[in-house]
Amino acid sequence: MKRLIGYITAAYPDRSFTTDLILAMAERGCDGIELGIPFSDPVADGPIIEEANMRALKGGFRFADILTISQEVGNRVDLYWMGYFNPFYRRGLKRVVQEARSLGIKGLIIPDLPYEERMRHFKMELQLPIIDFVAPTDPPERIGQILPEDGDGFVYLVAYAGITGANKREELAEVIGAIRQATKKPLYIGFGVNEETAKERSQGVDGVIVGSAFIKILLDDSLTAREKIDKIASLSGKIKEIINS
Repeated sequence: MKRLIGYITAAYPDRSFTTDLILAMAERGCDGIELGIPFSDPVADGPIIEEANMRALKGGFRFADILTISQEVGNRVDLYWMGYFNPFYRRGLKRVVQEARSLGIKGLIIPDLPYEERMRHFKMELQLPIIDFVAPTDPPERIGQILPEDGDGFVYLVAYAGITGANKREELAEVIGAIRQATKKPLYIGFGVNEETAKERSQGVDGVIVGSAFIKILLDDSLTAREKIDKIASLSGKIKEIINS
């Protein structure tokens, strides 16, 4: 069964909404959640997720919101903290890892942290997976260098060079083959995955990561909070069904 990981921006419009949304998405089809930590310069994200980040920050987001939401969700869904390196660094990397482990977080997703910097800043004895990113532009020798043979977490394959939410297409068979040769870790694909593209993008991988398609609904001010939750949860179920059909 292919897995679905859903990205949502934390604490927009507030903490309790985020908790309710996570549980609804998990009930309808999401196997894991990327809990996005709002940041003022989300360089890997497109305008949709960037707007959600800005709204959360204007609403008074604090890192403590991440801890509260994570505690409330408990062990009911695999939870990953997705954030840029700056917020983690400012809080203290060792502190972040200790907090994440105490709350059962499955790993950290840091899109602007290259492999070499990750190895410099995060010591392996901290025992929390830092999710590995692979791009279509990475040659096989680079993939073999940066991916461990096995371990916890998963490999995040970026579907194309660019930002999230775009509708680009690249030939991925070669890079998928190189990843499979390098590691036994599960392989999930993200960037540009939605209801229309999920079936094609899910070929040859173990799951998909969906973000902008959910956040677009989150930003729809014509919907009530309950309607947003229901619509996002329903889309979760549809995409889960599509990738496994």
